[in-house]
Amino acid sequence: MRKLNKNAYSTIVSSVRRNARMDIDMKVFSNKKKLRSYKEFLYILPFIILVAVFSYYPLYGWVYAFFDYRPPFPLSMDSFVGLKWFKSMVENEVKIRELLKVLRNTFAISGLSLLFSWFPMIFAVFLNEIKCTPFKKVVQTVTTLPNFISWVLVYSIAYCIFNSTGVVNAVLMNLGIIQSPELFLQSSEHIWFKMWLWLTWKNAGWSAIMYIAAISGIDEEMKEAARVDGASRMQIIRHVTIPSILPTYFVLVFLNLANFLSNGMEQFYVFQNAFNKE
Repeated sequence: MRKLNKNAYSTIVSSVRRNARMDIDMKVFSNKKKLRSYKEFLYILPFIILVAVFSYYPLYGWVYAFFDYRPPFPLSMDSFVGLKWFKSMVENEVKIRELLKVLRNTFAISGLSLLFSWFPMIFAVFLNEIKCTPFKKVVQTVTTLPNFISWVLVYSIAYCIFNSTGVVNAVLMNLGIIQSPELFLQSSEHIWFKMWLWLTWKNAGWSAIMYIAAISGIDEEMKEAARVDGASRMQIIRHVTIPSILPTYFVLVFLNLANFLSNGMEQFYVFQNAFNKE
């Protein structure tokens, strides 16, 4: 009987010790998990601070829209005008017409950008199919560099190429195709499409980087299986490559939708003149 009690006692003690050890392990695991969470939060903390400082703090400037602000004097309720500046945008027909013109141009340019948002994806797909690595790198570099230059330099390039004494007019006149210079930059015909072409030339290479990264993540076994089944390169592109990068495409489209009304003014400011301004 005593031996049985001793065995039961030792069993109870070992069970208690095992449970205590499990509790300690769980606490240690929980503490490690919390510590890891704190570390991961510290990783993103600098970016949260940057967003707060450069994205949210400047929103305080919205308050100036309700005051008749005269720098450098501080804001005071004496200069509060309420919705005066908002009402002034629609106070007469001329301003309403100009406002509608601005909205029309904004919607047209943004709409064209969304309509042809697939172009960088197709460019990236065909760029990835280039087998000559040096040529591929040269093309990618040349198409990416325009993203890093300002619109003023872009217009300078356009002026050197398309002005009345530029390269294009000189070549066309030497070939006898035209008798007098064409005013490409001064013409208002197809101006939205022209602006989209310059925007695409500037941003296509940079936008293609995202798709090239997505293409590099495609499982090569899928392509090998398609080749074994007799698929051509175009069939692989159609049935393997493009479906695999469509999620990236839709994410970028939704990001572009968020900027639908803020497509920038630098491009249109430097390209506009008395002949194409409408």
